[in-house]
Amino acid sequence: MQIIIVGCGKVGSTIAEQLSVEGHDIVIVDTDEEVVKALATRLDLMGVTGNGATHSILEEAGVEDADLLIAVTESDELNLLCCMVGKKAGAEHTIARVRNPEYSQDIGFMKKELGLAMTINPEYAASTEMARLLRFPSAIEIDTFGRGRVELLEYKIPEDNILVGKTLIDVGRNIKSDILICAVERGEEVIIPNGSFIIQSGDIVSIVASTENAKDFFKKVGCNSNGVRDTMIVGGGTIAYYLAKQLLPLGIKVKIIEKSYERCEELSAILPEAVIIHGDAADKDVLLEEGIEKCASFVSLTGIDEENAFLSLYAKSVSNAKIVTKINRIAFDDIIEKFDLGSMIYPKHITAEYIVRYVRGLQNSFGNNNVEALYKIIHGKVEALEFYIREDSGMTGATLEALPIKDGVLVAGIIRDGKVIIPNGKSTLHKNDSVIIITRITGMQNLEDILK
Repeated sequence: MQIIIVGCGKVGSTIAEQLSVEGHDIVIVDTDEEVVKALATRLDLMGVTGNGATHSILEEAGVEDADLLIAVTESDELNLLCCMVGKKAGAEHTIARVRNPEYSQDIGFMKKELGLAMTINPEYAASTEMARLLRFPSAIEIDTFGRGRVELLEYKIPEDNILVGKTLIDVGRNIKSDILICAVERGEEVIIPNGSFIIQSGDIVSIVASTENAKDFFKKVGCNSNGVRDTMIVGGGTIAYYLAKQLLPLGIKVKIIEKSYERCEELSAILPEAVIIHGDAADKDVLLEEGIEKCASFVSLTGIDEENAFLSLYAKSVSNAKIVTKINRIAFDDIIEKFDLGSMIYPKHITAEYIVRYVRGLQNSFGNNNVEALYKIIHGKVEALEFYIREDSGMTGATLEALPIKDGVLVAGIIRDGKVIIPNGKSTLHKNDSVIIITRITGMQNLEDILK
């Protein structure tokens, strides 16, 4: 597909990187010539310097033949204008980043009137993932399929856990929970396990299950399956606002520590049920005074990654809280992971996943099945996809063991008539099923891609 990306900041560059890997023809647009040259050189893309909201610049970028225009500059209004001009100039589909909470109630109107294919809000998407983790604190990461019916959870095996030393066959026989361990990260190695695989302490396992069965499994292996009762949030930005708005209705007590007095006043007005503290969380006395040692969860959301990392490390050292750390810029993922900062949230990666999912779905929307969901798990080394089977094909009706499925691919779940099925070799695929695939092979566009 021919895709124009306007805005080469953190989000724009991440999207460009992901979509270029997918093999699309990408043109990037930004007002900063040095940024455009650097990104175009690194990814071997075409770059255009200028205002992406002007017809002349979009024309230079090839808007007349563009299948998709993605506007992710720092300005919501500029993004909307880019999409409006781009749509009028010939772009088939348009996506705008819209972050301001004031616009949230008008998204439906904007999409309809401006002809937007979708809007994306990285801060809201990040807060939703954080809220999900605080409702299920034993998990490091949680993704959902089938409109929330199925969850994919990452869980780090503690040293004294009853799963240590057990094969997956033993787990199925003894635990008796309808779940599937579909991927394991062990050090630098990523494994799609079989029944004889032996679990070790420190393994990070990815588990597919319905919400109910996931809770049952974690309860049986001795882990907390209940949500947190309270949370301490450091940093009162947009993500903190969105997160508090999702947690407060659940009865979770929210305390936000923010060093800007003006922002504290704003938050007090728009979040009357939350406790807003004016203070600098870099001062550990402030954290101790506000009860960090007893809090059930701690979320570091300042604008500085290094500060978030140190705050999370301190919270981990003085409490048993569920830790969530926001990382925006730091690119040394392998080093950051070694610090064990709890659940790490990368807003730019979440946004890129949304966009890639939409693009893949757009590519095969006229085929027999569609990409309904897509997640990069285990630091992007494995993809989890949900396909919807629209029509009967050579794959429907045959048992999974009879299908020539590629190595490194696992059919991890089937959603049929609203019910979740954890499949085995005798399971079959039917028309109107949603199928969850776990694979080390990236870039799958269609369900048939799992076959040799």
